[in-house]
Amino acid sequence: MSYKSPTFQDRIGSAQQAKQKALDKLRAKAPVDEAVLEARRAAAAEREAAAAEKRAAKIAAAEQAALAKAAAAAAAAEEAAAAAPKSEAELKAARDARYAARKSRKK
Repeated sequence: MSYKSPTFQDRIGSAQQAKQKALDKLRAKAPVDEAVLEARRAAAAEREAAAAEKRAAKIAAAEQAALAKAAAAAAAAEEAAAAAPKSEAELKAARDARYAARKSRKK
């Protein structure tokens, strides 16, 4: 008698039995009905179409927001160019505002 109570042959046998049991369980499983399979495929296609539509709407909204932001920036720049500062303090304030705007764009 050895110190290994389940011998190598015993372990091979039990592994083979486990494999056979798993195969029998898989074979006993009922096949998926074709109608159910088609319903699953249709639902998946519907989900994908909804997701694609949502992505397109999100992209369009982002583009529109970017255009609005650019238009607002252009209007602000035009307004700033129209009202030319006159005094030294106004020149410094305008310079500081441009600097702050540049720094905020980089963030």
